[in-house]
Amino acid sequence: MKKIIIPLLLASFVLVPYTASGEPVQNLVSNFGNLDVNLKIILFITIISLAPAILITLTAFTRIVIILSLLRNALGTPQTPPNQVIIALSLFLTFFVMKPVFNKIDDVAIKPYMDKQITDIEAINRSIEPIKEFLINNTRKEDMKLFIDLSGENVKSPSELSMITLIPAFIISEVKTAFIVVFVIYLPFIVIDMLVASILMSMGMMMIPPMMLSLPFKLILFVLSDGWELLIKAIIGSYR
Repeated sequence: MKKIIIPLLLASFVLVPYTASGEPVQNLVSNFGNLDVNLKIILFITIISLAPAILITLTAFTRIVIILSLLRNALGTPQTPPNQVIIALSLFLTFFVMKPVFNKIDDVAIKPYMDKQITDIEAINRSIEPIKEFLINNTRKEDMKLFIDLSGENVKSPSELSMITLIPAFIISEVKTAFIVVFVIYLPFIVIDMLVASILMSMGMMMIPPMMLSLPFKLILFVLSDGWELLIKAIIGSYR
């Protein structure tokens, strides 16, 4: 758990775009080492409260939870699996996808910091780089360009992007990719719904809801085609 929680806490500093005086976040981080211990504790508690936002914005959670949630609608079972199962599965799949990033942060930031080889400021700066690399590798170029144009930043390469510009581009890219995956998932189930509805209409059984008869066919199709295995492979394989 240390490899998961500590990187998220360190990375939370990138979510604060500006200080009260309008200074960039790098200045805020550089002044962190000069804070009193009590202030550091208060700041640490504040960071913990931001953990859900960090999980959603800086990891693969958004794409995974959207795909799994809309999969239920494609199957025609909007309440099954329940939300608790979807969230739990999304969390553990997120940890699986993010494991290389967390391991890299553990090697370059957490272990040296625990061994007192680097300061807390250096640990924060080192922890940001692997996460930034992950965001850049999994953000569509057109979404990145959109936010670069909106922010007016003059950058020569994606590595020069500020996190406040990169994070929304990454989120939009994740949502777009999730919708594309769900569209492909929907197609075979829509075909089944149309076939069942056509058969019922041809038999004059229009009073029977097509969803009632198509549901078992969609479930057995998903199970026999190893749908869960194919879906999980597609989700994990979509990350670089």
